[in-house]
Amino acid sequence: DFGNSVAIDTEATGLNLNRDRITLVQISDSKKNCHIVQLKLNKNTYEAKNLKKLISNNKITKLFHYGRFDIAMLNIWIGPVKGPIYCTKIASKLIRTYTGQHGLKDLCSELLGINISKEYQSSDWAQETLSEQQLNYAAQDVIYLHELQSKLNIMLEREDRIELAKKCFDALNT
Repeated sequence: DFGNSVAIDTEATGLNLNRDRITLVQISDSKKNCHIVQLKLNKNTYEAKNLKKLISNNKITKLFHYGRFDIAMLNIWIGPVKGPIYCTKIASKLIRTYTGQHGLKDLCSELLGINISKEYQSSDWAQETLSEQQLNYAAQDVIYLHELQSKLNIMLEREDRIELAKKCFDALNT
C-alpha cells in the first residue's frame, strides 16, 4: 500500500528508447520504504503484474525525477502510466530559475541538505546479480522524491506556478 502517491524510477540498458530496454524499477512510499523490482525478460516481454496494476491506477500519483524517460520506458515495456503525474525535474525548472542545476543530486543537496552519489548511474543494470552499491544507488533515486515534491510545491505555490506545473506534468504522457 503506497497510499495516494508512489515515487518511481527506472534503470535501463541505455538511454535510447528504440534500442535499450528497462531492467529495474524502484518504487518508494512517502516513508522512504523502497522496493526494487528487477525485471526478467521472457520472450521480449515482462510479466510484472503488480507493477502494471500500480502504474495503471488512476487514483495514485506517480512521482518521478525526469519522468519523460521513465514514463516512456514504462509505457513501452510494462504498460501505460495512468493517473496524476508529478516530475521533480520539471517542477525544479519552473521554480528554481536562478540555476541551471536541476539534477536529482542538485535538488537533494540544495533543498534537503543530503548528498547523494551518482557514481553507479552508468553501470550494467542488466546483470543477474546487482551489487550492494547499485542497489543503494537505485534506492536513493526514489526515497527522497516525496520530500522534494513537498519543498518544490511550497515554492511553486509561493510564486503562483502550481497550475503551470500541473499542465506540464499532464503533458508528460504525450
